[in-house]
Amino acid sequence: MPSPAELLSSVFGFSEFRPGQAEIVDAVLAGQNTLAIMPTGGGKSLCFQLPAMCREGVTVVISPLIALMRDQVRALRAAGVEAGALTSGNTENETEEVFAALDEGRIKLLYMAPERLASGAALSMLRRVGVSAIAVDEAHCVSQWGHDFRPDYLRIGELRRALDVPLAAFTATADAETRAEIVTRLFDGEAPSTFLYGFDRPNIHLSFAVKDNPRRQILGFASARKGQSGIVYCGTRAKTETLAQALREAGHPATAYHGGMDAEDRRATEARFQREDGLIVVATVAFGMGIDKPDIRWVAHADLPKSIEGYYQEIGRAGRDSAPAETLTLYGPDDIRLRRSQIDEGMAPNERKDADHARLNALLGLAEATGCRRQVLLRYFGEDATDCGNCDLCDQPALLFDATDAVRKALSAILRTDERFGAGHLIDILTGNATAKVVQRGHDQLPTFAVGREMSKPAWGAVFRQMMGRDLVRPDTERYGALRMTDAARPILRGEQSITLRKDTLQAATSRPIVKTLVSDEDAPLLSALKARRRALAEAARVPAYVIFPDRTLIEMAEKRPADLDAMAQINGVGAKKLESYGSAFLAVITGAATPALHPQRMRLAGRDAGMIFDRLSEVQLQLQRGPDGIDKPLSCTQNTLRHIAERRPTTLSELDHIPGMGGARTERFGAAFLSVICDQ
Repeated sequence: MPSPAELLSSVFGFSEFRPGQAEIVDAVLAGQNTLAIMPTGGGKSLCFQLPAMCREGVTVVISPLIALMRDQVRALRAAGVEAGALTSGNTENETEEVFAALDEGRIKLLYMAPERLASGAALSMLRRVGVSAIAVDEAHCVSQWGHDFRPDYLRIGELRRALDVPLAAFTATADAETRAEIVTRLFDGEAPSTFLYGFDRPNIHLSFAVKDNPRRQILGFASARKGQSGIVYCGTRAKTETLAQALREAGHPATAYHGGMDAEDRRATEARFQREDGLIVVATVAFGMGIDKPDIRWVAHADLPKSIEGYYQEIGRAGRDSAPAETLTLYGPDDIRLRRSQIDEGMAPNERKDADHARLNALLGLAEATGCRRQVLLRYFGEDATDCGNCDLCDQPALLFDATDAVRKALSAILRTDERFGAGHLIDILTGNATAKVVQRGHDQLPTFAVGREMSKPAWGAVFRQMMGRDLVRPDTERYGALRMTDAARPILRGEQSITLRKDTLQAATSRPIVKTLVSDEDAPLLSALKARRRALAEAARVPAYVIFPDRTLIEMAEKRPADLDAMAQINGVGAKKLESYGSAFLAVITGAATPALHPQRMRLAGRDAGMIFDRLSEVQLQLQRGPDGIDKPLSCTQNTLRHIAERRPTTLSELDHIPGMGGARTERFGAAFLSVICDQ
């Protein structure tokens, strides 16, 4: 059997390994559980392909995207390596060919999506064909997707245990927390052989800009690079279509790409991009993972990415040939609001949401950096760097100012409001805007009220954004977006430490047309949490989300914040049946506490005056259960009887006596007290 070095030369045509490749190949070939973190374009695929070619049996490669699997299988077959993929995009003939090749023992690398692992037949098939190792490509997806819309990623660890074979996981982006989760999910907490190589891509120029007519900004960036292949990432499918059209109208070859397109159209776009020079693809993040086009000269983000890891992955698609490449990332308050809501509406536990908010803070820190961006980026991944000379802030240093006083005012406002409010409400306090909410809560009487009048609301928004970027404050997932102070802020608040922020972003922060949103900034995090609960209930019941509650009902819940089931029953769209089925679940989201169960008879009265009468009757009955002196024989009324009294509201003992379940001893013991309750109402 040829050595990996010989195969590297004879099959792939490379004379030597890239940094780190040889060590990783040796570990994988030795059967060690392995975790390798390498920079984009660092040659990760070869680190599991070469060992697979050198060992007996089949190596199963778990990969996230059909396009990625097709590309790798195509490239391997072109190099003379037997490989196949079992995907939902296969034709019947393609699938039959793969199974035939497996039965004949010809295939060395079998690519599969994690969803295939959910099938019971998959495990028996893999045992039958003689799997000797597992490779997980883009392993960060175990953390990023495993909690939400790709839960089958969490089955990979089960597969490793069932087959009892070594596993090698590869990714280009994994911070310490993500690495820890990969170890937990894939290796049962037992540390694998870990290889961490540098994240720096010095050939890529980094730049960020605050949104100011983003379409014009993207068109200008593309026009300055006319004829060069590029990718524009957008936050929505609709935006990819409109921006691609705008680029075409400006004379650029451009096409859209997103997950809502027909599979055949997506494949055609992928093939066209690989083949055609100068094409611009305007895409969601569905495009690009595993794209190995070496001459992508630029990547632009029309919207803020989801995280700093996502940003690194996406810009890393440029300049894989080591030639100069450029990036531009646009961002604004609406982007941040969207990304926060996506985190809050996800299905991950609160601990994960807190971590995702921290990651978004890190990305804001990169966007609002005061010095070399590459330093900030590499520091996030645990590397040190000097000024790179290849980013916009090295080209033109930012305009800075001493923000210690402003930040202390903001932190004081956060603490004086008990860390229960978001930036919008806090800015109203600082600028002296006596809104109904501010006055209602008495916040117009705080010492911090109007202490920040010297700055505009947009400028204060930029200050809060930079504070989040420095991780001085974070949204509290348990308080639905309320800002809480981190330990890093305490020295500044105590006057022990000063802080410098960017003045240019404050100056650029101007009043813009108000974006129409479903609810206020203050209520938006709660609405996101209610949507997350609705989504979970809808998936469990296998019904559309609106069947649980429509958006307008959730909006009213977020705005009115009912404190109990009676108040919940007053919300439009919450009928008796839905109150019984879902009321407690949504109330727990709003109040943060479990709701005491109500007797069915009491539930029938929820939201009505009769409900309050019922509660008082129950209290009186309990007090008189053993008579006024507490020494009599126990006596009580049924819940059904109390409901009838609450609904009918008798005014005399005679009327009360005719209520089903009353009469005789009960009327004698409880009658006067019950009538007093009714009269008080």
